[in-house]
Amino acid sequence: MLHTSCLRSAAVRGIARSGMANSYVLRLYSSAPLRVPITLPNGTTYTQPTGLFINGEFVPSADNRTTEVTDPSTELPIARVFKAGTADVENAVKAAKTAFDSHWSTADPEVRAKCLFKLADLVEQHAETLAAIESMDNGKSLECSRGDVSLVSKYLRSCGGWADKLYGNVIDTGKEHFAYSVREPLGVCGQIIPWNFPLLMWSWKIGPALVTGNTVVLKPAETTPLSALYAAQLCQEAGVPAGVVNIVPGSGRVIGEALCKHPDVKKIAFTGSTATGRTIMRNAAETVKKVTLELGGKSPNIVFADADLDKAVKNIAHGIFFNSGEVCCAGSRVYVQDSVYDEVLEKFRQYTASLKVGNPFDKDTYQGAQTSQKQLDKILDYVKRGEEEGARVVIGGKRRGAKGYFVEPTIFADVKEDMQIVKDEIFGPIVTVSKFSTVNDVVHKANDSQYGLAAGIHTKDVNKAIAVSRRLKAGTIWINTYNAFHQSVPFGGFGQSGIGREMGAAALENYTQVKSVRMAIDAPEI
Repeated sequence: MLHTSCLRSAAVRGIARSGMANSYVLRLYSSAPLRVPITLPNGTTYTQPTGLFINGEFVPSADNRTTEVTDPSTELPIARVFKAGTADVENAVKAAKTAFDSHWSTADPEVRAKCLFKLADLVEQHAETLAAIESMDNGKSLECSRGDVSLVSKYLRSCGGWADKLYGNVIDTGKEHFAYSVREPLGVCGQIIPWNFPLLMWSWKIGPALVTGNTVVLKPAETTPLSALYAAQLCQEAGVPAGVVNIVPGSGRVIGEALCKHPDVKKIAFTGSTATGRTIMRNAAETVKKVTLELGGKSPNIVFADADLDKAVKNIAHGIFFNSGEVCCAGSRVYVQDSVYDEVLEKFRQYTASLKVGNPFDKDTYQGAQTSQKQLDKILDYVKRGEEEGARVVIGGKRRGAKGYFVEPTIFADVKEDMQIVKDEIFGPIVTVSKFSTVNDVVHKANDSQYGLAAGIHTKDVNKAIAVSRRLKAGTIWINTYNAFHQSVPFGGFGQSGIGREMGAAALENYTQVKSVRMAIDAPEI
């Protein structure tokens, strides 16, 4: 095997992963190809697109620059993909605008529905490959990736069903006029997605944009572009016309700013950190674009004494350790009623100790790798801060193994509400556990945050569950469950957790604008 430093000096343009989970076979290319063969851990080989996807075909970037994509579980390279620049954004926007103006915005609803239904079918047909790509690229467990892919196909199919249901209204304004409203697409939509759910976020952006007649220029995260590019070729196969979907991997700062400031881009949809969301809003303000943001969170997860404690423990574990803790709505602040605090904390510790952390492709792995060295370092730094602030590590808190970005699931107890580990979004498998005594006490603590993305409530008392859910300032409240997404249920945040909603009927509002028509008529005398 060539040393990594040799790879960078050689003209390496692609890699094939062997059937052994940690073994790689390198392929050297004299020039960067637009597709490379990659062998997955199950022994199957697939062809990975590496070019930008513009106007219905994979193309090199204008300056021929590439970037290396790395497997977080092994720290070894997977492939090199082309890296878009501002010239490529210009080409992609031009292709999207042409497609919007010429046919897609006025296509019959049936045409858009068929494309999305077919795309959903193709995602199901390629489910195992897509899940493996996601785990290899992101580091998450294969079990988690399979769940992502399942929701992707369900959501795309749900979007297709809305194609002929984008209703306007007839408005009675008196006998001398006929008035009605219609909902029309916006135009070219710039979409920027994160690295924690690459394919799922791809579908949450692509689905509602396409069904409402818009066209798309989408930037995947620089570290996890592979599933978005693979899915782009499924769009081709599904019959999505050239220019309707364009994928431009590259720097968030370069591509994001270019999309936000481009006069022909009419909307920006962004999922990511709150800090970056503020920058998106500032840049989009220059051309007064419509903006939707799905941002950070520091979500409370509340366990009342009357809850089924064994089920509650599994739910709070899933709420924080699911997807390696890299979830914007993770239940990272657990509040337990004082009378059962010690019992729940011990059950939680024991359950956490049973979770398998390791190779994403191993059968029983629950928690895979963190996505990057940067993220791993951030998580471990917060562990150190928590200890310095006086919090107690109940379990975890250390890196696992010398290779791969693995960290132990970590529980902090004896925390105070003003600690950084309680206030800051860590975006990793770190949870704080605190006591509360009364409903008023826990509602105050739960709402004491700049964020408001989600919350959890665990109780057998339905009246209490409903009453508390009304008082919590969060966009999604899960009761006796957590991280339970459904394609028909809107998802989004209060406060600094964002603007707008994903999924459900609410997502369609993000991609349409209302036109009112009022016509004078000669009403005959009766």
